[in-house]
Amino acid sequence: ESNKTYSEAALQGYINLVEKSDQTAVGKVLFLRKALDQSNSDATIGLALKKLAQYPTLQALMVSGSYLDDPAVQQDAARAVMEIALANTELFGDEVRKLIQKTMQVISGQDSQYFKASLQKHLDEMPEGKGFYPLFNGENLEGWKGLVANPIKRQSMSPAELAREQEKANEVMRQGWEVRDGLLVFTGKGQNLVTEKKYGDFEMTVDWKITEMGDAGIYLRGTPQVQIWDIANEKVGAQVGSGGLYNNQKHASKPLTVADNPIGEWNTFHITMKGDKVTVYLNGVLVVDEVVLENYWDRSMPIFPEEQIELQAHGSYVAYRDIYIRELPQTEIFQLSEEEKREGFEVLFDGSSLDKWTGNKTDYVVENGEIVIYPDRGGKGNLFTQEEFSDFIFRFEFKLTPGANNGLGIRAPLTGDAAYAGMELQILDNTAEIYKNLEEYQFHGSLYGIAAAKKGHLKPVGEWNYQEVRVEDDRIQVILNGTTILDTDISGPRKSGTLDKREHPGLSRKSGHIGFLGHGDIVYFRNIRVKDLSKR
Repeated sequence: ESNKTYSEAALQGYINLVEKSDQTAVGKVLFLRKALDQSNSDATIGLALKKLAQYPTLQALMVSGSYLDDPAVQQDAARAVMEIALANTELFGDEVRKLIQKTMQVISGQDSQYFKASLQKHLDEMPEGKGFYPLFNGENLEGWKGLVANPIKRQSMSPAELAREQEKANEVMRQGWEVRDGLLVFTGKGQNLVTEKKYGDFEMTVDWKITEMGDAGIYLRGTPQVQIWDIANEKVGAQVGSGGLYNNQKHASKPLTVADNPIGEWNTFHITMKGDKVTVYLNGVLVVDEVVLENYWDRSMPIFPEEQIELQAHGSYVAYRDIYIRELPQTEIFQLSEEEKREGFEVLFDGSSLDKWTGNKTDYVVENGEIVIYPDRGGKGNLFTQEEFSDFIFRFEFKLTPGANNGLGIRAPLTGDAAYAGMELQILDNTAEIYKNLEEYQFHGSLYGIAAAKKGHLKPVGEWNYQEVRVEDDRIQVILNGTTILDTDISGPRKSGTLDKREHPGLSRKSGHIGFLGHGDIVYFRNIRVKDLSKR
């Protein structure tokens, strides 16, 4: 280190080796940032910026942009910002826009007019919205506060009580958290640090670093946690790696692989939370793949739709930097009408989670407030209600894709062919050419193999249909878009035989699950509720 000629030559050799490593783009950015932190040479910094331009990540963009005011490396920084921004259209919003506009002001030299035109076109085509923005400004704790209890306890507090407790929590927070050299640091004493704002669906990136035997985590929507720990601490099971949803019991809690950098080195999380599912990349490696985050505070409840993000204080040093978040469009939670509340309906799917369902949650996923079946995701079987029903009114909306085939299982067991072991009401685009030779009991709304429904009341493919199913004793009714298309008594076919001449033992079942029975096609469902008539 005492010989700057040698040390800078070594750093430049290191920088040139980065692109030859087997690290992910995120990992290579961390390597290059380490070199930038150690160098005082304009030549070395310029070389690192040129290499950063090859990896179009948010961190690479922000780091490159931080050198735009340095005259000695300004042009290298400007070209890095330009190349990163143009290569990744997912990087948008106010912060990105500012960097691009500043780059347009300072970039010079040959082809600079062409570069400016390209950047202006990129700005013109950039999506609207706030995009990624910083949760930590690198200077103070603005936007953060101390932790008061847990989300359930906070909700039970009066405004005055909550204000008093918040004042106490802020005092504790200031004893343990500080800003040091642009880093957000927990020194080892105190409680969790939480955002002042609550978040629903979001995408978040954050760099973190711990010391030996370190233990920390990031709470999502006020709930523990995306785990951070020293993988050498095998006594607590840390050898599985960081990034897992540590407090899960029913769903996966361990990461898919170990992707931690050595202790004392920086790591990068890329966390996405949509609905109740979490995806985590650690240093560019997938470690959590759309896993449900359970409600640690009350496991009978789904995760809260909105809550604070928390940085866990667990008695050991941890440092954070470059905390950025992008809020995703929030799913509108479906709620019962006042009339349905009075009548005793219960919501089975409100657009946020499948916590009241069991079975194939691989192919059936929550997306934009809807249940969608994607039959090529590798799952098996059907999606059923956890609860069984005998007599009920079931209301839902569905949207078909061309030629789509699905079904609604009623009084069905969890195993076996629900069309026979239980009963199946057809959900089908019977306008498709491939279904021109259907049997009468196979059209939409029919009780499969048993009773035929009236045709002609489906809305065009791609539009939402509203359907109500009433099951009471032996009577089954289907009302589609306001028209009764099926009204049948199953006691007849149970005694004298069915239209398809096959055995249907499900006709004798008195109760069972309600479920969606996939047949290899994409179908959408939403706003699902039920009234249990047996509780009258």
